[in-house]
Amino acid sequence: MKTQNEIKEHIVHYSKELRLPVFRSEFEYIAQESAKEHADYEQYLLKLMEREYEVRIENRKKELIRQAGFTSKMHLHDLKREFLPFDAASKLPMLERLDFIKSGQNVVLAGNPGTGKTHIAIGLGLKACLQGYKVLFTSVHRLLTQLRESHSQRTLRVTEQRFATYDLVICDEFGYISFDKEGSELLFNHLSLRTGNKSTIITTNLNFDRWSEIFGDPVLTAALVDRITHKAYLVNMNGESYRLKETKEINLK
Repeated sequence: MKTQNEIKEHIVHYSKELRLPVFRSEFEYIAQESAKEHADYEQYLLKLMEREYEVRIENRKKELIRQAGFTSKMHLHDLKREFLPFDAASKLPMLERLDFIKSGQNVVLAGNPGTGKTHIAIGLGLKACLQGYKVLFTSVHRLLTQLRESHSQRTLRVTEQRFATYDLVICDEFGYISFDKEGSELLFNHLSLRTGNKSTIITTNLNFDRWSEIFGDPVLTAALVDRITHKAYLVNMNGESYRLKETKEINLK
């Protein structure tokens, strides 16, 4: 017959080997609580397993957010929706259901700077992570740099395969820089891989009729616009600067 201390030592040992940190840290506390409630062994075990499961889910969500690479934590509940352009305010309730991710549809947030495009995109991305989706946040400039590097190192196929695993990719600041022919083709091929299968959110300050200015090739531009916008949610973000409205509100207090 093992002593109480020996039993505890064995529980700690096996929980380490089986990678059950909550078992190790909370088995005594939950045992005490179960004793107070006169719970049987099965109920005690169930409580311990439920707690282990809950912590694992929470840790997984945190890891998904960390891996996504968000530049800031801008949640949807932090948005002052009355400051958003009309089209964004009306479509946001539908977008935050995240049905577009399940159906592999794209979202394009297009409009002048400062109207909340990046905040909405990150907010949707954070909510997706909390629901267990794998998300990547990147600027178009950073993405293109990665594509060029992998292309020169002949690892482009590996990059493409990794890119395809994300349930949602957010490409921010589309239109702030122009591309040469190689860059345009790399970006076109990369984004086309996701068409109809996985979701992409694009934020841009340019209307579609001006995309040829950054791609330089009207034919390539037309093909990309056609693929990105097919069955996509197009959100008109033109309006007064969201940041300017916030600043005005602060100064009125």
